[in-house]
Amino acid sequence: MSLGCPKALVDSERILTRLRAEGYEVAASYGAADLVVVNTCGFIDAAVDESLDAIGEALAENGKVIVTGCLGAQPKKILDRHPQVLKITGPQRYEEVVASVHEFLPPKHEPFLDLIPAQGVKLTPRHYAYLKISEGCNHHCSFCIIPSMRGRLVSRPIGEVLREAEQLVRAGVKEILVISQDTSAYGADLKYAAERWRGTPRHARFYDLAAALGELEAWIRLHYVYPYPHVDRAIELMADGRVLPYLDIPFQHASARILKLMKRPAAAEDTLERIAAWRRVVPDITIRSTFIVGFPGETEQDFEELLDWMRVAQLDRVGCFEYSPVEGAAANALRQTPVPDEVKAERRARFMVLAAEISAQRLQEKIGRTMQVLVDRMEGDVGVARSASDAPEIDGSVRILAAKGLKVGDFADVRITGASAYDLEARLHSIV
Repeated sequence: MSLGCPKALVDSERILTRLRAEGYEVAASYGAADLVVVNTCGFIDAAVDESLDAIGEALAENGKVIVTGCLGAQPKKILDRHPQVLKITGPQRYEEVVASVHEFLPPKHEPFLDLIPAQGVKLTPRHYAYLKISEGCNHHCSFCIIPSMRGRLVSRPIGEVLREAEQLVRAGVKEILVISQDTSAYGADLKYAAERWRGTPRHARFYDLAAALGELEAWIRLHYVYPYPHVDRAIELMADGRVLPYLDIPFQHASARILKLMKRPAAAEDTLERIAAWRRVVPDITIRSTFIVGFPGETEQDFEELLDWMRVAQLDRVGCFEYSPVEGAAANALRQTPVPDEVKAERRARFMVLAAEISAQRLQEKIGRTMQVLVDRMEGDVGVARSASDAPEIDGSVRILAAKGLKVGDFADVRITGASAYDLEARLHSIV
């Protein structure tokens, strides 16, 4: 069972790949399983509760449970509630998880039967995959405990990353989603060391990695990008069509005072200027972000600054969360007035109303245009697809009417005929 973000999903894929190579099979239900591995999330209180509930469910339905993932870095929380779990390991402890499975369920390896694909076991549909380029983070945002759970930045060598990407494309993957805790910091810990790929030295650097991935026959989507100055160079790759014109940047807030309390590394005025500059180079760029409302000390004036910033920034895709205290976070020690829960909820609702208005207006402007989409699923003769503006699971979709002949994983050119607050409707023009 895999909980949490795409980075945790990749961890689950790595564990499954190793176990499948040793002859283990994935069971479809608790009852059919000999043992359950729960990969947990522990970022905010709601995620901790979900993870603890999932562990409890697995124990009730199966009884033999190994726990790993971010919440595993806080074993006391797990043992206080579920002392009967067999083993607890922290995040990225792949070898420990496999060793624990060996301990409680020894492998029965069949070398002629236990074949796995070169790209490993994937938990995503066949046509897209996440590519994790690093672990950990060097930032110390006051609301976050990721560095204490996952450690400081550890980048994968660029040759290793590019070879995995090549394997994914050879296996039929049409879209690669680049993920990490801080994608734009990639390679800093390696001192940007170079390795040869396709006969050319490639440096372990954000721009160089994006440029190299852009040589593959696939959509390349960049997630979790901090707006460092060097990110501007990646916009050139988008203008050239080498990577998707899409940036996922966690701005978190716009009030300078709140950003300082959060220990975030960017000023709101600078980001507005950067966004405007990016759109001058790539008018169709999609910018996605997430925000926190109700951070300790946030006043109505701070929140209004955020709304004003949003009206200027006109972000295409946004998510908004009410601040939730996290055990071990520096924000807990701030001498700031807590925001009442009802005020947090009211501010989030107001923020999302504005976000929906902006999204609806920007999507209306796409009516009449022809664009390429990637089909995620078929519902009868209706294709449910995504455009370059839509990441799976978190963004909108494009519903293609009268889409007979389309298959999951197809690229298609469609003509946009309608729009709602977050989704588009289209007619099939041609299958690419």
